[in-house]
Amino acid sequence: MNGCAPGAGDRGAVCVREARALPAMPALHDAVGQLRAAVDALGAGAPPPAPSGIIRIEVPIRQRVDAVEWLHAQSALPRCFFSARAPLPDAPALAGGNGNGGLGDRWKEPVSVAGVGSAVFFRGTEPFSLADWRAIKRFLSRDCPLIRAYGAIRFDATSDASVEWEDYGSFYFIVPQVEFNELEESSVLAATIAWDDSLSWTWHNAVDDLQSLLQKISPCSVEVNTSSLHTTIMSLNHVPTKASWDLAVTKALQMIKERQRELVKVVLARCSRYITDTCIDPVELLACLKVEGQNAYQFCIQPLNAPAFVGNSPEQLFHRKYLNISSEALAGTRARGKTRADDFQIGQDLLLSSKEDTEFTIVRDSIKKKLEMICDEVVVHPSKALRKLPRVQHLSAQLAARIRNEDDEFEILNTLHPSPAVCGLPTEEARHFIRDYEIFDRGMYAGPVGWFGGAESEFAVGIRSALLGKGHSTLVYAGAGIVEGTNPSFEWDELDLKASQFAKLLRYQEQHIRYQEAENMGTVI
Repeated sequence: MNGCAPGAGDRGAVCVREARALPAMPALHDAVGQLRAAVDALGAGAPPPAPSGIIRIEVPIRQRVDAVEWLHAQSALPRCFFSARAPLPDAPALAGGNGNGGLGDRWKEPVSVAGVGSAVFFRGTEPFSLADWRAIKRFLSRDCPLIRAYGAIRFDATSDASVEWEDYGSFYFIVPQVEFNELEESSVLAATIAWDDSLSWTWHNAVDDLQSLLQKISPCSVEVNTSSLHTTIMSLNHVPTKASWDLAVTKALQMIKERQRELVKVVLARCSRYITDTCIDPVELLACLKVEGQNAYQFCIQPLNAPAFVGNSPEQLFHRKYLNISSEALAGTRARGKTRADDFQIGQDLLLSSKEDTEFTIVRDSIKKKLEMICDEVVVHPSKALRKLPRVQHLSAQLAARIRNEDDEFEILNTLHPSPAVCGLPTEEARHFIRDYEIFDRGMYAGPVGWFGGAESEFAVGIRSALLGKGHSTLVYAGAGIVEGTNPSFEWDELDLKASQFAKLLRYQEQHIRYQEAENMGTVI
């Protein structure tokens, strides 16, 4: 059922929005059996009198099971995964409380969520609109905070989609039919039923479809190898090439210097196509990324019969909890040092670099101004600090704000994306340059990736990401900010650094490629 049918956003909330908890089970196997029995009982009983609704049935499990390992055991599509980022130290606080309207936290926040099937999906070919947001929110409720729609939005929905991205549309979200929540000390297995007679999807359609999927759900989890992907690269090529990259960066610098179109910054990206001798399993790649991703968001979105979009993004677009909003500025990049002293010196060089400070200040000040257009209060703290990740370090700033009404959430999303960190400034001038000079489709790369909920929503920026094709092809994306003082070759090296979390999983095969290139030139390394 596509919840974004014409006019759906104007129909108001579905009639029933419920969450039902069953008794806790000692293990995953027991929870699967109990969930199947509960859904069978619903199917055998009288249908609800309401013409539309959504019901989540959940079974607590008295042990913590890894959500990636649960997903690895499942074969059904579509599927999704989203892992929360560890809380950052020194995040700014607002003076007026938590903005929750007097409601306390009544649920345990998942560490990671994995889901298969779609109780309802939301897909469109036009840019994501207020009507589309309302169509999603019809199925969400403050009283059922774990009913969430997971998905992604294109970086630029006004540009034409390439064949590898066409199954995603301009946006793609799902409320999973079967969902696994990994908590700090336990787990939850849940099933969701959604129906809407006006969308030609009845209660009986929804129950029958869920029963069929539950019969395919594995009652166990499968351990995943997190050290390598055991595949050989047959070929690798970059779009653009190094020569084309240099030309595009030089043109951008010329326009910035001459103040053409008032361009101050533009972010250019690279798409690297790896052809491997075997298909890379998206869940295995996800597991490898998760090992070093404590300070990042891991995600996987895969529609039916489509490639999988997988990433490990360090950058938050925004998080809303009731009326409170958090966001961040992230720009400037350096490698981590091999020793503690080396790492400290590299970090200091990043903090003191005038070029990196220019790029970072553009991003931070732009996000602050955008938040001030919508929010009553905006706090920035710290205004500039180092964010250290396993392979790279960035300049960062944390921002906190409060919206006047929860319905302002769409404006927050629509205003913050795209940020200068992935597009440039001014936004339209930078976007126009990208359309003219990038010769590949970004798709969901650098777009919002995350979830909408009734009480809370959270989106990362879809960077440090890859698209795993149906065959042996994997596309790895990386971008770099171009401002006055940029060196094209340094930025090309930065692309390699940002893509290294993918490349390192294929490190032995990369040596093979270098040997083959040298051999073709009649040279032996």
